[in-house]
Amino acid sequence: MQQEVILAMLAKEPSHGYELRARLREALGPFGEAMNAGHVYVTLTRLEKAGLVAVEKAPGGADRSDRKVYALTPDGQRRVAEWISEVDWPRPDLAEFHLKLIAAAAAGLADPIAIVDTQRRELLRRLRDAQRAAMAARDRWDAALLLEGIVLRLQADLRWLEACEKSWTHRRSGS
Repeated sequence: MQQEVILAMLAKEPSHGYELRARLREALGPFGEAMNAGHVYVTLTRLEKAGLVAVEKAPGGADRSDRKVYALTPDGQRRVAEWISEVDWPRPDLAEFHLKLIAAAAAGLADPIAIVDTQRRELLRRLRDAQRAAMAARDRWDAALLLEGIVLRLQADLRWLEACEKSWTHRRSGS
């Protein structure tokens, strides 16, 4: 899991590590069940050392004096904004993209449908380029086969983005 996912989950509000893990598990559904709790804490430590999160001791009783609350620093907020606006196809991590949409909506960082639309425009541009290249390589079976695979993958990704848009539109309308 990328550090940006943890940062984005903190964009909504400062949180304990266990709260972050619970949000990630909820957002990922069955895929979140295998998430290693230690990985979240290791990532938080790295983010603190990088100056992207600040740590405060949580108020509470003597029995919970070790509980920490993590919050974004201004540098962390900038990194989240950069990550939200990145177009990372053709090798998307679908779970990461899904979390990007959830974090953007939860923290009010960006409209998930706008993020999907930005990704769609980039995929359509790449699809046009791949189709042109495939047409030019018709006489070379090896290159044509690879290009056909790229076109098919891009088309599948576009269909998935359509499903994302429908889901977020449905959530927005509350129906």
